[in-house]
Amino acid sequence: MAKQILIKPVITEKATKLADKRTTYVFVVNKDANKIEIKSAVEKMFSVSVENVNTAVMPGKPKSRSTKTAVVKGTKSSYKKAFVTLTPGETIDLFGSIEEA
Repeated sequence: MAKQILIKPVITEKATKLADKRTTYVFVVNKDANKIEIKSAVEKMFSVSVENVNTAVMPGKPKSRSTKTAVVKGTKSSYKKAFVTLTPGETIDLFGSIEEA
C-alpha cells in the first residue's frame, strides 16, 4: 500500500501570511517523505506547479496535565512540516468555497 505523503495543511496566522506574501503553503507531511515525493504529491493533488520545497522536523515536546488523582506526564509526537513554494501566479484554495455569513 502506498504511503500517504500529505497529512494536513497547517492553518495558522504565520502560515496564512506566508501564503499571502510569497505563495508558500505549509503542510504536515509523512516523516519518511522526501522533497521530491512532497513536490509530486502537491502537484498531483492541487494541479499546480511547485517551484521549491523546504522541510523541517518539529521535535516532540513534554506535556503534562493535572487530573483529580495525579499529574499525567507525557510527550507530544514529533512531526515533519513542508514549506511548498509555488511558481508565481499560482494559488491553492485550501478552504474551498466557504461563504461568509
